[in-house]
This record gives sequence, C-alpha cells and structure tokens, in this order.
Amino acid sequence: MWIAYKTIVIKEILRFSRIWVQTIFPPIITTSLYLLIFGGLMGERIGRMQEVDYLHFIIPGIILMTVIQNAYANTVASFFLAKFNHSIEELLVSPVSHWVILLGYISGGVARGFAVGLGVFAAVSFFVDFTINNIFITFTIFLLTAILFSLAGFINAVFAKSFDDISIVPTFILLPMIYLGGMFYSIDILPEFWQELSKFNPIYYMVDAFRLGFLGSSNSDLSTSILVLLLMIFILAVVAFYLLKRGINIKA
Repeated sequence: MWIAYKTIVIKEILRFSRIWVQTIFPPIITTSLYLLIFGGLMGERIGRMQEVDYLHFIIPGIILMTVIQNAYANTVASFFLAKFNHSIEELLVSPVSHWVILLGYISGGVARGFAVGLGVFAAVSFFVDFTINNIFITFTIFLLTAILFSLAGFINAVFAKSFDDISIVPTFILLPMIYLGGMFYSIDILPEFWQELSKFNPIYYMVDAFRLGFLGSSNSDLSTSILVLLLMIFILAVVAFYLLKRGINIKA
C-alpha cells in the first residue's frame, strides 16, 4: 500500500513540476500584481483594517487564495485526465485500496498547494517586511485548507463529463466564495446582515484563522474555524471515497 501511495504522489508531483511555467510561476506573477494594485496603489488610501496596515492585512488572504485555487485545480485536472484516458480503471482493478488511491490524489493537490503557496510567500517577502505571529496556526490552516480543496477538486472531477465541466465550479462557485470570504476586507465593515451571511461562507473561517496565524488578529474564534475545516474535510472525504468505491461516473 505504501509503494502504491508513494507512486501516485510522485506521479502527481512530477506532473505539475514538469510544467512549472504553467502551474507555479503564474500565481507568483498574479500575487505580485495584487500586491502592487491593492496594497501599493490603494493601500495608502484605505489605511488600516483590523488595526493592521492594509498591505499586511491582505497578504494572508492572497497566499491562501493561491493555495485554494492550485490545490483544487491540480486534483480536478489530474483525476479527470485519468478518467478521460481510462488509466484510472487500471488502478481500480489493481489490489490497491480505494483509500490509497484517494489519498494519493489528494496528496498531489496538497503538494501543489504547498509549492505554490511557498513560492508566493517568497515573492511577497521581496515586497513587504513581515513576521509570522504563530507558525503552528499558520501551517495547520495552510494544510487543512489544501486538503479540503483537493477533496473538492476530486469530487468535481468525478462528476465532470468534459473539460468544460472542470471549470464551471471554480468560475461560478469557488471564485465568488473566495472574493466574498474576506480576502481583501474585514467583515466588520459590512452591514450587520451581510456580516451574518458571510459567516455561512466556509472560506471566511479559513482566511480569518490564517490571518490570525500571520498577524495575530481575527474576527472569529480559532477553535470554530478549525472545527468548520475538519467537519468539511470529513464530509467531503466520505463523499469522495463513496464515489470512488462505487465507481460513479468512473467505470465504463
């Protein structure tokens, strides 16, 4: 089982690292533009948010945004291609546990999320001087977020029937949730109704907890944020395992 798991993970890492110009480099450029436009040009006019300079305030959100997008994108694209060329069928008929197959693909998504996240972190450090308030909290939220959206990408890939289908969820669901999850603002500035509505967005808790690890400032309780993350990971893991074991939209 360990050899099978290691093989899948190595294959996934090699898949995105060989085309690093397409997978790792673009988020770094995008992050630099976000910092230049929102932090550099608009930050001075906005001032401070949650008692923190606005440029520093948006850094955790920008880093976590790239982790979410890349962990999701890696798993959805990789597993859909495995379905498309029928190579997943070879794994399903082999004496490899379904959990091992699922963990292998999820680990690949987490690896890409980490690679891009660390690349963005390094790029940000060239623009802004900052220190991480709590490395343990930062790493924990970083890891749980990557796992969660790798699972979400896996489920999307299972149901996708064409290459267009793998872009519907990121475009019409994931992206709005990211931008409305407090990436670039604190929900304190919203009217009370929209503050309460924002609390139904799971990305809000991820960003807020990640910001706590970075800056030591947050709106929600850390235990609540971690509980939300763990609960969603459990639900998506059960769903993903069920879909894989039953071969829904996978077996011919």
